Formats: sequence, C-alpha cells, structure tokens
Amino acid sequence: MKNRKHNTFFAGLLLVFVVAGVALTAPGCNIYKLNEAVIPDSVKTFKLNFIENRARIVNPQLSPRLTEKFRQKILGQTRLSPNDNNPDWEINAFVTDYSLSTSAISNQQVATNRLSVSVHLSLLDTKTDEVKDFDISRSFEFKGNLSLQQAENLLMDEMTRTLTDEMFNKLFSNW
Repeated sequence: MKNRKHNTFFAGLLLVFVVAGVALTAPGCNIYKLNEAVIPDSVKTFKLNFIENRARIVNPQLSPRLTEKFRQKILGQTRLSPNDNNPDWEINAFVTDYSLSTSAISNQQVATNRLSVSVHLSLLDTKTDEVKDFDISRSFEFKGNLSLQQAENLLMDEMTRTLTDEMFNKLFSNW
C-alpha cells in the first residue's frame, strides 16, 4: 500500500514537470518569459538613457546609481542586449520627487521622518512608436534624530534596490 501511494505521488509530480515543460517550450508563443520578465519575441535590444533627477531636492548619488543598477538588472534578468543606435525599446526615466516629511512625533519631538522618492518611467517601442508611461513612488522611513545626509547614506542601497525592482516590474511584468 505504501509503495502505491509513493508511485502515485511521483507519477503526479512527473506529470506536473511534463506539463510545465511543454508549456514553457510550446512553439507559437509570442512572449518570452524569464524570471517573470515578459518581453515580446520581436524585441531584442534596449537603450536605457541616464535617469535624470528633476526633483526639487537633488541627491547627486541617486541618478547614477539608479541608472547603473537598473541597467544591470535588465542585462541580468532579460535576454535583451544594449543598443544605443537603433534599439527596439528605449527607456527614459527621471526622478520627479525627492522630499522629506515627518511621519511620527513622540513627546513633542520628531520620532520618525519619511523620505519619499518618485520616478516617472517611459518606454518607447521604436517598432510601433507606442509609448507607455509609468509612475513609481516609494517612501523610506528613518529615525528623527538623523540628518537628511545621514539618512541618505543609510538608505541609498535600499532606495536604489527598491526603485530598480519597481521600475523593472512595471516594464517587464504584466502586473
């Protein structure tokens, strides 16, 4: 009896792998998917322009770090190749907001501050001349006794990682 349950389990598991394998390799699908990246088969190249900081407050480290991290994520998690001359997709982005606000007060003192960062993202499909625009906004909390510069130093890696992930998901996932 125990062997029959074991064999049934493995047969079911094998069926799941076979169905998944067929689904992933089925011809005629017009979409390429790797690590949740959804890209039409016709798209082979991209150009990522420098992500400018157009916010009222400018952190000089944010734009270059965000641009490089986003470029590396595209290269590492898609099959797209960079092409600055004639790309299939041209990606433009800029920081629209970089602002500080108080998020919590305790004993009449600032306990927590919030750094809010917003990015406008634009994807131009050069084959169809279609443009898709997206807006991303994230907030990052930090202790109220830290200066903005101290908070930026502590939060920079988290900000660039989070914003990069959000931009990637907007462009390459069907969410």
